[in-house]
Amino acid sequence: MSKKAIVTGHSKGLGAAIAAQLEADGWVVLGVSRSAGERVDLGQPSALTEWISSGALAAFLADASDVILVNNAGAVSPIGFVGTLDPAQIEQCVTINVTAPLILTDAVVRLRREGTPLRVVHVSSGAARAAHSTWSTYCASKAAVDMHALTLAEEGLDGVRVASIAPGVVDTDMQEHIRATDFPARDRFRAMKDKGRLSTPEDAAAKILALVNRADFGQKVLADVRDAG
Repeated sequence: MSKKAIVTGHSKGLGAAIAAQLEADGWVVLGVSRSAGERVDLGQPSALTEWISSGALAAFLADASDVILVNNAGAVSPIGFVGTLDPAQIEQCVTINVTAPLILTDAVVRLRREGTPLRVVHVSSGAARAAHSTWSTYCASKAAVDMHALTLAEEGLDGVRVASIAPGVVDTDMQEHIRATDFPARDRFRAMKDKGRLSTPEDAAAKILALVNRADFGQKVLADVRDAG
């Protein structure tokens, strides 16, 4: 029996930092991403369902004494005013940000051994809780996983605790893409970078995991790294 964790989008940035810190704490980590670990294109729903059907996830969970699922993979594009967006980009963003974590969470709840404790983390965003002009798809998709976490918590499933955690503004490839894109608030994000106000992936990961490891994890379902103190 061993402690098992699944982390999506683990190949770089915040996901890589979360995976590394879990491994350092004695967790066996299964990374799921397009380019490393279990190579699954989370932008394609059929790819994820086919991987789950392959039995790889069930085999990983078979001897788990404790399970953490971190739904970290995310996409911010398309950025633009409603009416100008690429439908394919809308579909991919929603698939990565909403469809994949819902399908994967459902599978982990179902496939874990009966009675095995499970902590589910959705990596959310401040954009889930406050509207940002030209970010309609990203804001809506992150708000959707917030509501999924609230609903999962409401169901009170045996051994399952969940929180949707906003990580703050983290210095990742996503932030680099945001700063390179023309939208109304771009200068604010550039200024945060220039003034050193972005957190490192390692710092954000440590705060997320500090919340996960608290005895009261899940009591505050819509959480923020600032709750870690």
